[in-house]
Amino acid sequence: MQVPAGELLKRINSPSDLKQLSEDQLEQVCQELRQYIIDEVSVNGGHFAASLGVVELTVALHYILNTPYDQLVWDVGHQAYGHKILTGRRDDFHTNRVYGGLSGFPKRSESEYDTFGVGHSSTSISAALGMAVASKYKGENDRQHVAVIGDGSMTAGMAFEALNHAGIANANILVILNDNNMSIDPNVGALKEYLTSITTSKPYNRFRDDIAGVLAKISSIGPDAYNLALKIEKSIKGTLLKRSNFFEALKFRYFGPVDGHDVKNLAKVLRDLSEIPGPKLLHCITVKGKGYALAEKDQTKWHAPGLFDKITGEIKKAKYDKPQPPKYQDVFGHSIIELAEQNPKIMGITPAMPSGCSLNLMMKAMPDRAFDVGIAEQHAVTFSAGLATQGLVPFCNIYSSFMQRAYDQVVHDVAIQNLNVVFCLDRAGIAGADGATHHGAYDLAFMRCIPNMAVSSPMNEEELRNLMYTAQQENMGPFVIRYPRGNGVMVDWQRPFKAIPVGKGRIICEGEEVVILTIGAIGNEAVKAINVLNTEGYFPAHYDMRFAKPIDEALLHEVFKKFDKVVTVEDGCIEGGMGSAVLEFMADNNYKAQVVRLGIPDKFIEHGEQPELWAECGYDAASIVISVKTLSTIIKAHTIAS
Repeated sequence: MQVPAGELLKRINSPSDLKQLSEDQLEQVCQELRQYIIDEVSVNGGHFAASLGVVELTVALHYILNTPYDQLVWDVGHQAYGHKILTGRRDDFHTNRVYGGLSGFPKRSESEYDTFGVGHSSTSISAALGMAVASKYKGENDRQHVAVIGDGSMTAGMAFEALNHAGIANANILVILNDNNMSIDPNVGALKEYLTSITTSKPYNRFRDDIAGVLAKISSIGPDAYNLALKIEKSIKGTLLKRSNFFEALKFRYFGPVDGHDVKNLAKVLRDLSEIPGPKLLHCITVKGKGYALAEKDQTKWHAPGLFDKITGEIKKAKYDKPQPPKYQDVFGHSIIELAEQNPKIMGITPAMPSGCSLNLMMKAMPDRAFDVGIAEQHAVTFSAGLATQGLVPFCNIYSSFMQRAYDQVVHDVAIQNLNVVFCLDRAGIAGADGATHHGAYDLAFMRCIPNMAVSSPMNEEELRNLMYTAQQENMGPFVIRYPRGNGVMVDWQRPFKAIPVGKGRIICEGEEVVILTIGAIGNEAVKAINVLNTEGYFPAHYDMRFAKPIDEALLHEVFKKFDKVVTVEDGCIEGGMGSAVLEFMADNNYKAQVVRLGIPDKFIEHGEQPELWAECGYDAASIVISVKTLSTIIKAHTIAS
């Protein structure tokens, strides 16, 4: 559903249209843009509070910069809805995150204004610095390069690495720190405390108001005057703050903090900063969810609320006549508390996703045993390894696609030392509307090749609980449990824990001619397929492998002795996944069979609902039916020919 735009906004189809307006009209543009985002997201869904918080900054940036020649990089992309609307995508914005529609994140193939594809956090400074160095090398000295990064994203090591390099690269880069004290959940750590100390320094705030304009004017006089002014500025800043400014120590010119919701002042500051060469950091104070009272009050809840009534604020949820299965993340959240009550060694760790993975339940019930370490996946893994060396059992919960960021730590700090770190990989497989950056396509493949690693995936909620119970038993090493986004299949799921033999699968149903081997929750699509096939006279067998490593060799010997037609199904990449493990076993043991592997093909899958994307990739129930029928037809044709 497309919603109407305001009087000024409907005339803006590109930043050049925005520049035709007077500065006095910018406040009205901001009001209309904020209302448009509220209207669109309320009826079409998507991320919400982050983009509301940067409306004024977005308008000011496109008003002052010469985009797309000047290069603007948005960190993560949750905050880029206003950017998309102002850069020619307003009329298509109702397709945001819809199958075949606009991406929910900046995407280079979608628009020339999207200078860098994002989805994971803390990449903006590195990318913008690369662009700035390239421009300097090519002699494009008039080109601006701006990275807009949230203070939550500044907790990641990659952001610090980029700041460290940018300070000596002396390229023309402006880092805008969007300081709202939030990522998805409230920010944590010493950096948050440091930024707070800056924003509450009244003498410093009085001094910084005009410094950008002064430096911009002095820079036109000549380098000697400019350098002298920098020395004076640094001396006064150090005195007023009574400590070294962290960003100044990294050779960034630091400006701010400024009100991120004063669009006219932002325009003035950005205009002044564009005249100052070298690396600069502008500290903007914003409110996540600005302009929608409920979002300002509960910023975590309104990060991505789904559909809602914009007047009452009621979030619309499907209504059911009977109880529904829980989300897998909630099964994890409740089960880890149960296990921790039984086992005092269990600890919980997550990198900035406590509500997303439901570790927030343990953080509330056992605050000394559950840790949000900020957007820092690498640290989360090695911190977990440190806990494990002292005899504790850390459950390190990281989204599957974010786990990619800490692969070296998994290998070097956990697996080589054979430590009992339990990796709970949420959002494994096709994750839905967030698209290619968030699909957990590769964990089965990249975890399966690591020595000492057990790699498992539950078919339902009871199996998830039992794998969690198994993973914390004595003498376990590194242990992966991967499970999907969304709801499970069991209403009666909170059953007593049972240990599962590591590396052992199970028979779901006996059959003939064709066998289906599945791993994880996608096995429920195979169950649906078999129900259809049975009505049509086909009776394939179904085995739930449960483990991609160690793979159940006894079960596979049984399979290949009974069947020469095999279909493997996984919600993960075909290359290197469970199906590949089956083929390796077949080759190593000199079996001969026709094996059809279903899973995510060798390409990046865009956004859409999970069933839509399973169908596109060819491993939903309907696709499994087709594969089984095709193999069965081959069998029947071969029998007739004989």
